[in-house]
Amino acid sequence: MKNTSEKHLHIVAFAVPYPPNYGGVIDVFYKIKALHRAGIKVHLHAFTYKRHTPSEELAKYCESIHYYPRRTGWKANCAVKPYIVQSRLSGELVERLAQDDYPVLFEGLHTCGVIDHPFLKDKKKIYRESNIEHHYYYNLFQSEKNILKKPYFLIESLKLRLFQKKLKHADLMMVVSQKDTEYLQKHFPEKKVVHLPSFHPNETLNIVSGQGDFALYHGNLAVAENYHAAEYLIQKIFSHTDIPLVIAGLNPPDKLKRLAGQHQNVTLIENADDDRMFQLIREAQVHVLITFQATGLKLKLLNTLYNGRHILVNPAMVSGTLAEDICEQGRDANELRSKLTTLMKESFDESAMKKRKKLLERYYSNGTNVNRMMGLVWSK
Repeated sequence: MKNTSEKHLHIVAFAVPYPPNYGGVIDVFYKIKALHRAGIKVHLHAFTYKRHTPSEELAKYCESIHYYPRRTGWKANCAVKPYIVQSRLSGELVERLAQDDYPVLFEGLHTCGVIDHPFLKDKKKIYRESNIEHHYYYNLFQSEKNILKKPYFLIESLKLRLFQKKLKHADLMMVVSQKDTEYLQKHFPEKKVVHLPSFHPNETLNIVSGQGDFALYHGNLAVAENYHAAEYLIQKIFSHTDIPLVIAGLNPPDKLKRLAGQHQNVTLIENADDDRMFQLIREAQVHVLITFQATGLKLKLLNTLYNGRHILVNPAMVSGTLAEDICEQGRDANELRSKLTTLMKESFDESAMKKRKKLLERYYSNGTNVNRMMGLVWSK
């Protein structure tokens, strides 16, 4: 006999959320873990693309798992729907979702291609926002130097802006940043739109008190946004000081390697494993995190808040994150250099630790946020 007290949830993920080694899948994976710990039966539907399947780790936390191939190629690129949506359309997915009355969580706009399907009209549908996607793609268009890629990002931005209207079919929107929450509340005033920060691997603060002797910037350096930030730091900040900078991340382009090699105080570490990256984050004296895209919640910022000492950012990095009061901000290169020099001399003490812990426990605790999520999803 079916246990009517059990709560079941379909999660439609844009990618296989294991290993959790980049932004969006980190939120998905640790959300699944938190839901499992809270007793929720998760039915995961994930699109495969350059990610290993099946995952024994995911099977520990999911009641069922179904994988679907992404339909990439020129046909998906030429469709009216955005490429990230068109390549994830699946009739098989719709059929499975329609077999019961469990709510469905759509992870990212990528997975919302079927959110308006008539087979799903009676189901509770939740949209999990990680970015305002057309803003994100327009920023990629602006920052991309390759003239062959620029038109793609611009066209996708336009498609995504039009496709965003499909979110009217969601019953609930859970949004990672306060700024994005306000945007969606403005565009969908009749919908329930709530701020629910990203889930992450951190349970407690793990910061080493005292002082380090280098600054750190880290990220996926194959992403244009990140390697442009690294170039900016080298050219505008660290070329004017002898403070050591370590840049660590995945697949840095040759141009960045050459630029780093021209400066004695800059060290580039390629493709560090998790243990090495964790060591760097804990040992750095100052984390210099900048972005030119004020979109979503940067998970590397959240990870650094739990594990790193001083954090120096530009305003775009903390826009809408609630972390403004526990990060030092510099509005331009001169201000960033000045604050960097000061922070390199300051020990990270107990009072700074307590202030950070208070904010993180209030807004970013996985346990707190999974309880909030459950209340939202299963509210009458």
